[in-house]
Amino acid sequence: MSAAAAAGTWKLGDLEVNRIGYGAMRLTGNGMMGNSDGAPIDRDVAVGLLHSAFEQGVNHVDTAAFYFSPLRSANELINRALSSWSGNVVVVTKVGPGRDPSGKWLDAVRPDQLRGQVEENLRQLGRDCLDVVNLRAGGPRTASIAEHFGALAELREAGLVRHLGLSAVLPEHVTEAQKIAPVVCVQNSYGLDWRRADESGLVDLCGEQGIAFVPFFAVSGLRREAAAGQEHDARVRSVARAHNATPTQVRLAWTLHRGPHVLAIPGTTNPAHLAENIAAGSLRLTEDEWALLGKPDEGTV
Repeated sequence: MSAAAAAGTWKLGDLEVNRIGYGAMRLTGNGMMGNSDGAPIDRDVAVGLLHSAFEQGVNHVDTAAFYFSPLRSANELINRALSSWSGNVVVVTKVGPGRDPSGKWLDAVRPDQLRGQVEENLRQLGRDCLDVVNLRAGGPRTASIAEHFGALAELREAGLVRHLGLSAVLPEHVTEAQKIAPVVCVQNSYGLDWRRADESGLVDLCGEQGIAFVPFFAVSGLRREAAAGQEHDARVRSVARAHNATPTQVRLAWTLHRGPHVLAIPGTTNPAHLAENIAAGSLRLTEDEWALLGKPDEGTV
């Protein structure tokens, strides 16, 4: 059994993936909002890193056409890695936000502009059909997504997209989208220090409907795009010591412990951190440890 398979598997529609995946945002050297997170790694090094992830059993990669910097595009690095890889890897991308070539964020994308974004992902990834496309909600959090999701459903019917998902949404958006086309995954910010998806019932709703819940920022938490900083939570440090693990592994294990439908997509450009993240799938928290970590400290969001 591969390292990434230790946490088990889940199906995105008819596509079975290991619950530990890889988030490609950091490959560009920039956070999603354009915040610099260091220089991008060499292209050959990036391909080698992705191949290492695949060799360790990662078969689910998260990306987006708007993950780019002046020198790197996450999609094109993934394309290059997959062109020299014989195994099956599910690529999940996102549409909704848009950036011009300078990196400036564009105004809200209209439903009729989503086809262009899907085609851009197809071109960059070298695909004829995208495995999964997530609609990342834009505008007011409570706004309807029906028109945008409906446009993607039409592209699914046309054969450009295999499955659809959602990102940065509320429970009512999931209900709204499910009336239009099947939703196979939901990506939202979620982790030990950021539990709004619990408070809203979104995590449980996804589990009840057989939808994968895929947290982003599960490790960095309130630091968002920034890499995880020094661990300040004494509870996490205590559990890490008990398992001879790192705080990052404990945070990932806590997320996966939340339910069999919860996946993880940690990103890194460090080979050692990559192996560490993947190995977190084999860490099993005791019920006492789960109870300890499940009690938010004062001020936890």
